[in-house]
Parts: sequence; structure tokens; C-alpha cells
Amino acid sequence: MVYPQVRGTASRRCAKISFKIQFPGGNRMSALPLSGIKILDLTRVLAGPLSAQMLGDLGAEVIKIERPGTGDDARAFGPPYLADPEGKANNNNSFYLCANRNKKSVTVNIAKPEGQAIIRELAKDADVFMENYKVGDLKRYGLDYETIKAINPRIIYCSVTGFGQTGPYAPRAGYDAILQAMGGLMSVTGHIDGEPGEGPMKVGPSIVDYMTGMNASIGILSALYHRDANGGVGQHLDVCLFDTVIASLSHWLQIYLVNGKIPPRRGTWGNGGMPAGVFRCTDGELMVVVGNDGQFQRTCAVLGEPELASDPRFVKNNDRVVHGKEIMAIFAGLFLKKPVAYWLDKLEEAGVPSGPINDFEQVFSDPHVQSRGMRVKVDHPFQPDLSLIRNALTFAGTPITDYRAPPLLGEHTKEVLGGKLGYDAGKIDELKKQGII
Repeated sequence: MVYPQVRGTASRRCAKISFKIQFPGGNRMSALPLSGIKILDLTRVLAGPLSAQMLGDLGAEVIKIERPGTGDDARAFGPPYLADPEGKANNNNSFYLCANRNKKSVTVNIAKPEGQAIIRELAKDADVFMENYKVGDLKRYGLDYETIKAINPRIIYCSVTGFGQTGPYAPRAGYDAILQAMGGLMSVTGHIDGEPGEGPMKVGPSIVDYMTGMNASIGILSALYHRDANGGVGQHLDVCLFDTVIASLSHWLQIYLVNGKIPPRRGTWGNGGMPAGVFRCTDGELMVVVGNDGQFQRTCAVLGEPELASDPRFVKNNDRVVHGKEIMAIFAGLFLKKPVAYWLDKLEEAGVPSGPINDFEQVFSDPHVQSRGMRVKVDHPFQPDLSLIRNALTFAGTPITDYRAPPLLGEHTKEVLGGKLGYDAGKIDELKKQGII
């Protein structure tokens, strides 16, 4: 069981959240998996920052480089913003907050030679260099892989882009929705043809950004292992949204590769076990997935029509896929007879996977979500109990114990430049006057 606990410190700003994880035989606590790993993060917006955040959650020291004055582009992606105690406008919005905890913010103007020199100095003892600039942009500043590699041959240099480092689209900028469209995801998402509202549909959240961030993290961890297990050599990682969304289509895309046929949009219908989809009840809707023949027999019994399980059209799952419209129509009529809670209870008793369609308030009110500690609270200067979403990984031996609030713009500039590069207060002030930091 996981219990969220606030661990206070002398400074409210540094208050942390820890999770107490109980094991048979007592508690075991040790350093986080990536303790000692240093990451220089030049990524902005979402995919790259999400990856760097995950690595920070796992114990890496993440130094986030932002532009003086404006910072990460995500800071300007619109409301809601945290309320400043003094009522001033600020740049701490939800888009930024979701992807930048457990980092240090350092402002550096990389368009100026002095700023470029700072980045190269910081890269000398970094394990990972992360960036998501357009292909070739950082070469103009002497911050490309070959230049950084010459400074630090052990560096893992991860480039996150829309379309990758090679190919005809490589120079293009890419945002999540564009890649959902171009990668085929939107073509199989949305209402079934012939239904009201038919047509391609974007998935709500920026899911391709999130998956790309996961791929970047996997790539970085693999490259770190390879480096340390095979002679200490770094390498360049090329991770892009286009490759990620295509790979994520998994069995949907494999259908096309097997038979050359493009799968149609299926709305909420599944394309494995059938019947599967959203069914309307007397007071709302629920999602049901009948994953095998045994579950189908039990569902028919719950619905009061056990004879459906022996209907030749529906006996085997392959039969139900072929006759999908028929069985879905029959089930739709049966589910309309009772309220959601009734069906959820009966299906649970029968061992048939089902669930309510929750909004976000209902998600965080769910006792299981609460027991898993998916909402964590951190101490932010603007809000002492700011809620964030916890990292989805749960470790037995090296639990994630610290959640530090996403930093204010440039919050750690003096700390990092003074502590890591040895800059004194006079030099830091002069760099600030020149607009370099």
C-alpha cells in the first residue's frame, strides 16, 4: 500500500512529498535509480520536457535551460495560470507545470557566444544532453552533437523532433496534432462511418508527445547502460513524433500490413475481443470489453439472455467479430434496461471487465486512484499545496520519494553557475546585465 506523506523542511519552498511503501519484513529505502546522473535539458514544450521530468523523478539531476525573459514556449501556451500571491501576471501555467517538476531552471541566451560557452561548460560533466530544436539549428551555435561529443565523448545526446534527423521532412517543425494526422492515428479515431459526427478525430490529450517522451527516456536509459557496460562510449539518439505515432498503431497498422486493407474507424468499439464498446444505460453510459468466449457466456447470462451464447453467429470470438454490428445492436438494447451501477455490480460479480466513463473529478475521487496516490502535493511559491500527477512507476527497492515543484523561470541560475562553473556574484550580475542569462 502507498501512503502519501508530506515531509516538511525548514523552508516551505523545499518541502517534499514522500511515499511510504510497506513491504513484508519492513521498509527498505535506497537511492533513486538515476542518482548521480546529470542531464542538461534544452527541450521545450512537451515531449522532451516530459522525458526529462521522468528522468528527474528517477533521481537524475536535471538542469533545464530556458530563454531569459520568456522561458520555455510552454509557459505562454495559455491559462490556467497559478495565481501569484501579489496578483501579478506570471508564466506558471498548467502546460508547463505538467512536465517540469524535479528540475532546476537556468536561463541562458544560446544565441549569444557567451551563452553558448556556458552550455558547453555545463556539458563537460553531463551524462545526457537533450534538445528538441529544428534539425541543424544547434550547429549554428556550436551546440550540435559533434561539437558536444568533442568536449565530452561519454555524452548521450538525445534529439527529439517532429520528423527525425533524416528524410525529406526532417527540416519541418512538428506538433502533436499534426503527427496524429500524418501518422494515421486520426484516420482510425472517431465515430463510425454513417454515424452523426463521422470523420477523423484527434485524441484529446497530446498523446504522441507523451509516447515520444517515453521513447526518449527508454532510449536514454538504454544508451546509458550501453555506455557504462561497453567501454564508456556515448552516442546520438534520434527520437521523433512521426516514428512514435506510427509504431504506436500496433495491431491496427498490422491489419493493413497483413491484408492491405485500411481498418475503418470503430468509435468506441474494440477490434479484438467482441462485443466491446460504450453502452448506454438508463442513467448514463459504461464501457464493456468482452475479451473471450467465457466472458461472453457470462455477459449474456448477466443480461438475461443466456441463449445468445449458443447462437451460431456468436459462439466464437471470430464469429462475433464478423457479426459485430448484430451483437452490438442486441447488447445496446439490453443495457438500456438498467442503470449503470446495476450493470457494473453484476458484471464485476461475473468477472467481466467493465467500467464507468469518468470525468477528471470522478477519476481523482475514485478510491483506487486515491489508494495509489496518483495525486501528489508539492510546495510551490504561489501555492503551498499544488497538486501534480505522480510518476506512474512504482519501485519496491528504490521508490520515488521526492517531488519538487516545477521551478520558477531562472530560479536556479545563480546556484548552478556559481556552484558548477565557479562564477562569482560579480560575473553573474554582469552576464545578467548583458542579457546572456
